[in-house]
Amino acid sequence: MGVVIESSVWEPNPSIYIFLFVCCCFSIFLFPYASNHHRTSTIFDHGISSSFLRFQRNFLFVYSLASVMEGLWSVFGEYELASYGLSRKQMIESLYYGYTTALFAAPFLGVLSDLIGHKKVSLIFCILHLFAGIWKRFSEQPSIFMTSIYLSLASTIFLFSFETWMVTQHEKQGHRQDSLNDTFWLMTFFESAWLIASQMFANWLIGNSTDKNIAPSSTIIILATICFTFVTRGWTETPGAGTFKDYSRSFYAYIFGDKRIWLLTWAQMCLHFSIGIFWILWAPTVVADGREVQLGLIYPSFLASRMIGSTIFPCLTSGPSSLRTEDCLVYAYVVLALLLSFVAYDYQEIGFLMTLFSMFHACVGFILPSLARLRTMYVPNELRGGMMGLSIAPANAAILLSVVQGGYYRNVGNSALMAFGVLGLLLAAVCMHALKQLGKQPYHNWHKQ
Repeated sequence: MGVVIESSVWEPNPSIYIFLFVCCCFSIFLFPYASNHHRTSTIFDHGISSSFLRFQRNFLFVYSLASVMEGLWSVFGEYELASYGLSRKQMIESLYYGYTTALFAAPFLGVLSDLIGHKKVSLIFCILHLFAGIWKRFSEQPSIFMTSIYLSLASTIFLFSFETWMVTQHEKQGHRQDSLNDTFWLMTFFESAWLIASQMFANWLIGNSTDKNIAPSSTIIILATICFTFVTRGWTETPGAGTFKDYSRSFYAYIFGDKRIWLLTWAQMCLHFSIGIFWILWAPTVVADGREVQLGLIYPSFLASRMIGSTIFPCLTSGPSSLRTEDCLVYAYVVLALLLSFVAYDYQEIGFLMTLFSMFHACVGFILPSLARLRTMYVPNELRGGMMGLSIAPANAAILLSVVQGGYYRNVGNSALMAFGVLGLLLAAVCMHALKQLGKQPYHNWHKQ
């Protein structure tokens, strides 16, 4: 007599998506009235200059296109790894190639962006996506090595080039400095929203195309061409960093010689490391109890939580009762560390894990625009790309070491890797507290010097 073993399938409650959607809509439309007359205005407002509104909308459109391409590749990449029947070792190798490329490319691309102009580097971002799409379109089984290099370079550029380009143009056109805060949180909000939309679109393409490779690759090629066209026709740019010798002298004086920027760099590095560890380990952590889980149904809730978190930023940092950004970040980093520590300590029930991870991303949604605001206050625009690339490189090195030791050789467990992320976040909180102590009196904003 045969024994039938029933598999247990866990699915999130559909009401969660309704709740998150309502929260996102409520938070973003409530914001224009939350800070009374002491706030700056956003694209959802009508009482601002048409020039700034046009500038902000044009940038967010281009940034949204770039976010869609990044999101589509994340879905297509996972699908291809599964459809090609790659082994666990080969999947780890793809991560190894990607993080190794990002480790060495991040500082170089950051400096290059400052020297030749952020618009040109943003064009390189589009070209990389275009090449990756063509490579996959005309290759029966594209090389994991080449694909990982293309997409890793593009993702590295995406982390800093568009933001730096926007900040530089914002100052060049003479818009108010405090209005940058709105654009920062809208960047996080729109990026998360379009990542959700790109997942839905990618799943539709894969499910409704007879050739699973041609349709996604062709879509990427079209989007990369459109994005390239809009970036080309965007604002003109004149690099202001001068020669490499002048740039190196300024970088040493303003970046290496300023303790505040060292603290800010460390905080950015710790956040990047913890997010990288999370995205590598969240799926194995969720399925650790043996139940079948549709991970694609959980992923949107993380991004929706990040959208909600981004709308908290203007509520806390604008208005008559606004808090110092450093104070908010101290608490946010501590909360992040506590959330990860629950996971590092022991495996939890899937529903509880989903709640913890959603709260984690809500905090990330708040931290990202907060760090962007601090960069604007402390880092000269001419050195911003190099500073951001410098903070990404050590984080990629730490993630690469974690992939090799934890994923390939299995010398370190998943809980230990999460614990390292917790330690980094706590150190980041200490850095933010120290940064506050170094600038207790009115904000030291280099723009006002």
